[in-house]
Amino acid sequence: MEPAVITGTIRPLRRADREPILGLIRATQVFSDDEVAIAAELIDIVLDRPDQKDYEIAVYDDGDGPLGYTCIGPTPGTDGTYDLYWIAVDPAVHGRGIGRELDLHVERSVRERHGRLIVAETSSTPRYDATRLFYQRRGYAELSRITDYYRPGDDLVVYGKYLVSQQGV
Repeated sequence: MEPAVITGTIRPLRRADREPILGLIRATQVFSDDEVAIAAELIDIVLDRPDQKDYEIAVYDDGDGPLGYTCIGPTPGTDGTYDLYWIAVDPAVHGRGIGRELDLHVERSVRERHGRLIVAETSSTPRYDATRLFYQRRGYAELSRITDYYRPGDDLVVYGKYLVSQQGV
């Protein structure tokens, strides 16, 4: 029997979300301390510089606080490409549709900005198996792989999802 879908809303980041989001990122037991620090830095940029255009954070909230979040931004020097910097869901509610809803929100946000491609980077290590499977199930294709990128035995895997048909393909 599949777990029940959780009903919630997706909304902009609030200052009170900072620590709960960092807590859910840590709870995944996937991200290193350095990666958590990067997430905190991006959260702080969004909170402290509301006029900036580099990052947009959305929070999935069931009424009791954040259960997941995304961070996207336009890829500098491109026309219509967006980076999916972060998508994370509290592991206590994995499999309940929150990641899917967040990914759909990312697609809508990118389309509203006339974006055409979403790019997500991840690791090839086993602890990221579920992440890579999530991307594949959500229609992302592996676009490239750089061997030993992060460290020996840990490749950079780049996934992408085209939102409009590619010209000439």
